[in-house]
Amino acid sequence: MADAPPSRATKLVCTLGPAVAERLPELVACGLDVARINLSHGGRDQHETLLAGVREAAAQANRTVGVLADLSGPKVRLGELAEGEIRLVPGERFVLRPDGGPGDALGAPTTHPGLAADLEPGDRVLLADGAAELVVREAGEAAVTEVVRGGRVRSRGGVNVPAERLSLPPITDKDRADAAWAVQAGVEMVAQSFVRRAEDVRGLVDLLGSDPPLVVAKIETEPAVRDASAIIQEADAVMVARGDLGVELPLEEIPLIQRDLVSRTIAAGKPVIVATQMLESMTRAPRPTRAEASDVAAAVFEGADAIMLSAETAVGEYPIEAARTAARIAEVAGGSGYVAGPPRLASPTDAHLIAQAALSVSLQGGARAIACFTQSGMTAQLISATRPRVPIFAFSPDQRVARRLTLFRGVTPFVTEPQEDTDAMIDMVDRRLREAGFVREGDAVLMVGSSPFGEAHTNLLKVHRIGG
Repeated sequence: MADAPPSRATKLVCTLGPAVAERLPELVACGLDVARINLSHGGRDQHETLLAGVREAAAQANRTVGVLADLSGPKVRLGELAEGEIRLVPGERFVLRPDGGPGDALGAPTTHPGLAADLEPGDRVLLADGAAELVVREAGEAAVTEVVRGGRVRSRGGVNVPAERLSLPPITDKDRADAAWAVQAGVEMVAQSFVRRAEDVRGLVDLLGSDPPLVVAKIETEPAVRDASAIIQEADAVMVARGDLGVELPLEEIPLIQRDLVSRTIAAGKPVIVATQMLESMTRAPRPTRAEASDVAAAVFEGADAIMLSAETAVGEYPIEAARTAARIAEVAGGSGYVAGPPRLASPTDAHLIAQAALSVSLQGGARAIACFTQSGMTAQLISATRPRVPIFAFSPDQRVARRLTLFRGVTPFVTEPQEDTDAMIDMVDRRLREAGFVREGDAVLMVGSSPFGEAHTNLLKVHRIGG
């Protein structure tokens, strides 16, 4: 009896960090699909060690795992604090200064020397994702603020100001250096933080050169929400980054914005990640709250391609438990029948029509899976965009393409040898799926490909009986 095909269509993205640096094989075993390396933290040596570690863990497990390098972007942060952490008290004065030594309860330096010039009296400033709130009273060489909501703030905590007036460029010098490293290191995806407009995305694409990694635009500012349609068209994928988005916009609006962005990105035929505080309590507890479990399930029901864990796996006390919990919730929610149905996609090409036809046939029942051979990954992407209810198995001779496909909903990628013709491709798929235990003799699998093989775009749909 063959094993069941993969039952979790929604992909799992986990942030690497100290909590899992020595436990990467366990993280891969939990079902890790994409490993995120947050370039805002740590040095190059640490980034390279994490990259090498996850590559080795994936190879040992004989699994395909993609890597997402997340650029820092024009993010303003506090400098170092003398005690590592301070508690701000309402009514007290707090100075955001351009430079100087470590900070304390009276003030601290920031990573943006020109911050005070970007602010005006009355502006609201949030620290550490809203842990404390300040209001600007004076803006000269430094920004003199009053604490209106107190809280604990740590070194390198985020400083959120109105994004529209921030004078930092969309791609900083650090981003340029980090992007060059990501390309040289061969990562499959690069996330662009604090995108404000579509032109920001085009700038990064131009910077990455020919055959670039997939560009994931993080929508986490109010200007980005307003320009979302154009950003979605420019990017290869979108991340709904709810942390800073929830700081810039009223919290009660975030669920509606998330739902809208997920729906619009899916309709554009591109993958979308829902991120930030999915299982936040598991940074300190072995079980999530019921509300967090419902939040993860809601992202699955909306049809998101992936859910992402951040602090939960990077610095949390229960990183493996968090990853395992997220995967289990996604599996159960995805199999419930409540997931959003197929989107309305434009079908201007033969490849689009074939993908839609595969969806239609699969919905009739009887087909155990859809399989395709793809050189660039586009065929698998088109099939994934239709949101079929059966697994998609994508075979590619290019390991980099296979790793990119780890982000796409429902796609299980395989690296395989080049094929001579369509018959050889079908024989190879038949053999590999049987060897993996995903099918058994007589199962129907929808084969999507091209004919003549290697000389045409996707134009072939065939019902194939395993072993036939």
